[in-house]
Amino acid sequence: MSGVWGSKVKLSIFGESHGKAIGINIDGIKPGIELDLDYINKEMKRRAPGGSELSTPRKEEDNFEILSGYFNGRTTGTPLCAIIYNKNQHSKDYEKTKNLMRPSHGDLTGHVKYQGFNDYRGGGHFSGRITAPLVFAGAICKQILEKKGIFIGSHIKSIAKIEDVSFNMTEIENEILKSLNESKFPVLTEEIGINMKNSIVRAKEEMDSLGGVIETAVNNLPVGLGEPFFDSVESVLSHLLFSIPGVKGVEFGEGFNISKMKGSEANDGFYVENEKIKTYSNNNGGILGGITNGMPLVFRTAVKPTPSIARIQDTVDIEKKENAKIEIKGRHDPCIIPRALPVVEAAAAIAIIQFID
Repeated sequence: MSGVWGSKVKLSIFGESHGKAIGINIDGIKPGIELDLDYINKEMKRRAPGGSELSTPRKEEDNFEILSGYFNGRTTGTPLCAIIYNKNQHSKDYEKTKNLMRPSHGDLTGHVKYQGFNDYRGGGHFSGRITAPLVFAGAICKQILEKKGIFIGSHIKSIAKIEDVSFNMTEIENEILKSLNESKFPVLTEEIGINMKNSIVRAKEEMDSLGGVIETAVNNLPVGLGEPFFDSVESVLSHLLFSIPGVKGVEFGEGFNISKMKGSEANDGFYVENEKIKTYSNNNGGILGGITNGMPLVFRTAVKPTPSIARIQDTVDIEKKENAKIEIKGRHDPCIIPRALPVVEAAAAIAIIQFID
């Protein structure tokens, strides 16, 4: 198994959901960068479980401890390592069903690939809990970007079939992105947000779960970031986004909808304003030829419904090799979307840092 990613800034993640701790090692952060630890803590709290009735009852503070690469308030330039201790595991919930493969989880594939030696408790290394170290790394990258005037923000575009409005893709104010980061349930339309929350509560009462879509914008990117083909902004960002457990789709700009347009409708016409080249529309989401064009980078991430639900489901007993039923016990999110926003933003920040000098 390889838990390593990146070229300019390299990440190495480790740990399991019910192990002693999870963490990350970050290689490539320049020396002398002043880190706001309160900023990092705030990002960690956005993702942390147990924050509301819409999330899992598992309470984890997600307090981090920096072990290396940080001294006297600044980065040293050496590998920066951080650890997050797990403190609220209920591992016994998984003992009775350890041979029953949970539908839509990594249980079956993990068992086969790692010959049954994988830690099955809470999904082990396959768990969404491992996204906490990514948020830590993303919080560092977001700080670096914000000092350069680059801001990242997201809102809940949809929960199941309930949809919020989209960003105005040609002009997005930094203050809107900042305010979304401060919200516990970030939407652009408050009334729609209430309907979304009610639908999540109903799904929880029905022992079911819901998925949704996150829309993310990155403001003030310079023109020229990225490379054509293999190191395009889309391919690097998508690589990280699809590493987030539960992500099943990514689209940029108008995404799949652009296939329904004519060329005359899809093309983003250019114009000059104050000696700066802009586009009248932003159907391509701020990227042309794999390279940023100076318009807002806009993308959407589709996340499947939380697969851990309390209803009885069909499965197999991997040891007996026979059909079986499973009733999943434990503490799980009826909808992971609100807690997934900071993870998606972290992925965006980490990806963009790969292109920044």
